Amino acid sequence: MSSSLFSPASTVLDSVLFRDAFGTPRMREVFSDRTLIARYIEVEVALARAEARCGVIPAEAAEAIAHASRLERVDFDHMRHETDIVGYPILPLVHQLVEMCGEAGRYVHWGATTQDIMDTANVLQLRDGLALVEADIRELRGILAALAAKHRDSPMAGRTHLQQALPVTFGYKVAIWLAMFDRHQERLAELRKRVLVVQFAGAAGTLASLGDKGFEVQAALADELGLAVPVTTWHVARDGFAEAVNLLALVTGSLGKIALDIMVMASTEFGEVYEPFVKGRGASSTMPQKRNPISSELMLAASKAVRQQAGLMLDAMVQDFERATGPWHAEWLALPESFVLTAGALHQAKFALGGLIVDEARMRSNLGISRGLIVAEAVMMGLAPAMGRQQAHDVVYGACRTVNEQGGTLAEALAALPEVVRHFDRAAIDRLTDPANYLGLAPAMVDRALAASAAAAAGC
Repeated sequence: MSSSLFSPASTVLDSVLFRDAFGTPRMREVFSDRTLIARYIEVEVALARAEARCGVIPAEAAEAIAHASRLERVDFDHMRHETDIVGYPILPLVHQLVEMCGEAGRYVHWGATTQDIMDTANVLQLRDGLALVEADIRELRGILAALAAKHRDSPMAGRTHLQQALPVTFGYKVAIWLAMFDRHQERLAELRKRVLVVQFAGAAGTLASLGDKGFEVQAALADELGLAVPVTTWHVARDGFAEAVNLLALVTGSLGKIALDIMVMASTEFGEVYEPFVKGRGASSTMPQKRNPISSELMLAASKAVRQQAGLMLDAMVQDFERATGPWHAEWLALPESFVLTAGALHQAKFALGGLIVDEARMRSNLGISRGLIVAEAVMMGLAPAMGRQQAHDVVYGACRTVNEQGGTLAEALAALPEVVRHFDRAAIDRLTDPANYLGLAPAMVDRALAASAAAAAGC
């Protein structure tokens, strides 16, 4: 195989081998170098047009800047070399834009500072990134809603502390997953008004370079880019970006929870669900029988990685005075990685859950491994009207000890007790000890979750 297929990438996000396991092409494109530089140019052009609208620079200069500033004309190698020297990419880009624009070049970057351009370009990236995340969440919600409805009444063991606790339904479990993503959809909608705002404030955030035209230009720039206007500058108030990454941490955290449930339920001892079958996927190099839950493993890994980036963004909020000396740079790491990892995890979730294989028979079989003890509470509450709660508790407690020490089932132990058969025949005892008859409001909760999700989808 030709080595030319392999790029010099050193992280999984850009690796030829791993990039589509941990990300998606569309999200990588949003945060690629070419797209970022294109966004820088877009902001510089929008600034020129905004300033022309406000009478700050000549209209013909703005049009010349818009016409001449082209991504394909950028010398990327020279820009990279200058960026290494300067430490930031905007001055090197401005040098090239000035040369591209000829006489109008004197008006490029008028009244702006490096962070104005970089932050606003990042906001444009976030807008596109959030749109992709939202589309994936919507699709995932549809998958989860269908799965919850299909398995509304599929009984299975509910587990607490990894022990069988009470019967639930698989639809109930999935409805809980669905409700999480309904809430994430709400959070994302609320986030936009706080994050999708322009950054334009000049060297120290006071817009001093534009005199009394500062607010007017700021508003015109926001209008050119389809962004909102902030109340104050936010170049050292990074709560918006931190909130965006922490939302992604919540999304991937929920995916991690789902992944962990699937992985445990797919274990040999449980055997209740499996990821979709694709020949060779999850295969072991030495154990032909293996079918590893690869998508869930990737989802869980992403949740851990994005959680770390969320912490980094919180750390980066602690900035000094009117221009940070280092925390800002940490965002350059955290923002793209968080979005790419989140997109990758959502992609894996749509695959795993969209084709999830659910073994209802195995779920029922697992419900029976406690020999009826999982419904001890149900039996106690069923006996209580006939003999009083305390006696019912003592009777069931004793029957459970019999099962644990001598074997058999809870139904058999109860049927051997005169104080029980005095009130209940064997058919009634069998009904009391059938886990499928003690699902509580689990199916009703599925209905409520589906109705709420459908209402939220209709209101979006």
